[in-house]
Amino acid sequence: MKKAQVIILISLLICSVVWIASISRIDRIATENSGNVVEVDPALFLEGTTVTKVPCTLSDGTATDCYQIVAKGLPTDHEMGPWCPDNISDDAEAGGIWMKDGEVYDVDGAFIENMASFYNDDTWHMYDADGNIYKTETIEDCENAANPNVGEEYKNFCVECLPSYVANITQTYLIPVTPVMLDSPKYFGMGGGRPPADGAGPPLGERREGPPAGDRKAVGNRPTGGRPGPDLSGPSQRGIAFNGIVFDAPAPQDAILGAYTLAPFDDAGGHINLHAGYHYHAATGVSTKIDQADKHSAMIGYAMDGHGIYERLDAAGNEPSDLDECRGHTDEIRGYHYHVAAPGTNSFLPCLAGAYAK
Repeated sequence: MKKAQVIILISLLICSVVWIASISRIDRIATENSGNVVEVDPALFLEGTTVTKVPCTLSDGTATDCYQIVAKGLPTDHEMGPWCPDNISDDAEAGGIWMKDGEVYDVDGAFIENMASFYNDDTWHMYDADGNIYKTETIEDCENAANPNVGEEYKNFCVECLPSYVANITQTYLIPVTPVMLDSPKYFGMGGGRPPADGAGPPLGERREGPPAGDRKAVGNRPTGGRPGPDLSGPSQRGIAFNGIVFDAPAPQDAILGAYTLAPFDDAGGHINLHAGYHYHAATGVSTKIDQADKHSAMIGYAMDGHGIYERLDAAGNEPSDLDECRGHTDEIRGYHYHVAAPGTNSFLPCLAGAYAK
């Protein structure tokens, strides 16, 4: 065989290999994206919420239908509280929980007694000589202690706003009936910045830079490298539980602690303010969840883009290993969906992979 023929033959072989590899990659991508789009099921919302279909426009300009969800400001599927124990001798049953450095702590009497050591700050002393804990007692106390410019009179107070203060509040939310994937994720607006991909939020007022361009995981199996930094103009609310209670933005713990107050969450991960009513800052497994027949993590609600939200761990106690930067991935049964961050992170999801109602 002549040299020229050998060169041509080698070239043809190389082209064939490249072509086969290209076809294989196309097939692989098609397979990865073959998960069905799962519409929101309004029947999953509990009694006490009103769900109606209305026309809406999504954040990417899509004109479509949304479910308008009108819910009471209080859950119907579990008890609320307690939040603040009465005395430093009280056990964990008398108080709620608090989060620090990714961990969840019981706010019992011993926690209150040891806050100076816990935060390495001798200013903390939230109880009197008899061990009685200073805490808010009235709706006026609740309003004043929750003010960003809280006065000195509430220093070293445990803030406990009661359900009776917000019994008449209702909240209205819109989520798309059919999720619409975005080309790039929409990070939540949250004042000082966004949580990183592991769901742990940065200190209030400190903005962390996004991952370097080209160094992110794909969202919804779409490549995300080479684009500008994250857009932080998205909504602040993460999603809605089946009881109509919102999965809210991270609690401003630095602001709370900076005023030498403590505003614990109850064991369900929620607490109350006078404007938002009861709302969640952590998923602790207390609100209504829907177990999956294949032992996948249980479903706990919907994100603001209409994709399902599931617990972090499956029935065997495992967390998915292929989550993207919004803590989402795709399977054939559930389509694209999210898994919440650990409760100690004071977060649910860092971003949305789909368009949300404006």
